[in-house]
Amino acid sequence: MAALFGLILGFMFGVGCAAAVIYTIYMGGYRKGIEDSLRDDKSSRYIANIEKVRIKLETSPLGK
Repeated sequence: MAALFGLILGFMFGVGCAAAVIYTIYMGGYRKGIEDSLRDDKSSRYIANIEKVRIKLETSPLGK
């Protein structure tokens, strides 16, 4: 009985912690990145990162 209780409690905490981590990532970086990409006037950081991605795609086998 104790093992079953531990398993259920552990599963609940595990899923809860994973959801909290995913939510934190979304609220921090991902959401800000989406907001930056949708703005009309792009920031210099966004433009620099897009240029880096273009260079990597041009030199990689996937971009050819």
